[in-house]
Amino acid sequence: MLNIFDLSLRLNGFPMDEASAELKRIQSLSASDYENYVTNRRNEIVDYHLKNNVFYAELVSNNSFSLWESLPVMTKKDFQKPLNQRLSNGYTLNDVYVNKTSGSSGDPFVFAKDKYCHALTWANIINRFGWFDINFNSSLQARFYGIPLDFTSNLKERIKDFLSHRYRFSIFDLSDAFLEKILLKFKHKKFDYINGYTSSIVLFAKFLEQKNILLKTVCPTLKCCVVTSEMLFEDDKKLLEKQFGVPVINEYGASELDLIAFQNPDGDWQINSETLFVEILDNQNNALPYGKEGRIVITSLYNKAHPFIRYDIGDIGVLDEKSTIKKPILKKLIGRTNDVALLPSGKKSPGLTFYYVTKSIIQDDGNVKEFVVKQTKIDTFEIEYVSQLELTSTQIQNIEKAITSYLEPGLTFTFIRKEKLERTKSGKLKQFVSLLK
Repeated sequence: MLNIFDLSLRLNGFPMDEASAELKRIQSLSASDYENYVTNRRNEIVDYHLKNNVFYAELVSNNSFSLWESLPVMTKKDFQKPLNQRLSNGYTLNDVYVNKTSGSSGDPFVFAKDKYCHALTWANIINRFGWFDINFNSSLQARFYGIPLDFTSNLKERIKDFLSHRYRFSIFDLSDAFLEKILLKFKHKKFDYINGYTSSIVLFAKFLEQKNILLKTVCPTLKCCVVTSEMLFEDDKKLLEKQFGVPVINEYGASELDLIAFQNPDGDWQINSETLFVEILDNQNNALPYGKEGRIVITSLYNKAHPFIRYDIGDIGVLDEKSTIKKPILKKLIGRTNDVALLPSGKKSPGLTFYYVTKSIIQDDGNVKEFVVKQTKIDTFEIEYVSQLELTSTQIQNIEKAITSYLEPGLTFTFIRKEKLERTKSGKLKQFVSLLK
């Protein structure tokens, strides 16, 4: 079989052979050598950015450091300036991987990775999925994700789907009629695994439960289900396993970083210690021991194009007491939950839909700093935002046009500019909140 997925990564300039070899080398290190690897690697990446990245050197206010704990904790707000002001010397926008964060925390920004770093990300993902006998070149994925609706972006995603051997179910309409169509596809396609947003996949499982259908009997080739981007509650996991008849794997990642944690075959949520250094910090930025709840702060050990050093991702978590330097285990993740929007037509749309809607107000100039969407009535929504400049009538019209495309016409939106947005007790800014009873 032609390995189209591997070939597409190589054609895009990602050095996959080198990255795969480096990942194997790291994984082969003994437990005793691993601590030295992590310490040396994190010191090297800090030294690199202090010498080659003006943005980071200014943040640290120094060109050298002695204590890891003395380094500043970076937040999403630090990155809300044009990307070319944050790139390291020797890198341009043309020779790096560029993308936008989802904005699920309400603080969107554009980021970059050098191509070797991004190749390591893919090597890691391929390795983790391989634990469950999933091969991206041959295993067919049932993908529950959003997709841009404008022609160029939509075509780009469809091509990526083809190259990645996946069939996409758009999650913007999750009415029973659409879920029936999804079920029909499972009857006719030999899917190997499901991957996508937790809330969308849970809605599909609830639909199957109502119909008393076990998905594995409809689609016998199905091996596993991987949920991502939102919190997976224990009750929901049991429902998925019951209705799908396959293992349900919890994935935790961030596009700007890497795969952060992936549930291993033993059921542990294993943290990626190969390319990331994960700390749990208290509110004074002190490291907490295993078993204590705190802020998840992550260092990307290989990204030379753009610094993510002691980066507060905006989530709260706990490392398991049985964690080691080589094999840290995420015991608990708090946050990343999204409500479902109920619309007048009866359509249900997950909160992450609003990422695709609000993309039109996310600009590289960093004008819009934060935003939240609140559903106050069945047909009424409020968008609260913090920005340097008020949104123009043209920008608002563009957003309303996008809302009609992604959701449905006839909805009322009010735009409210604020000095500051309300946060949850954990400090997280929830992008979408439903106030419907």
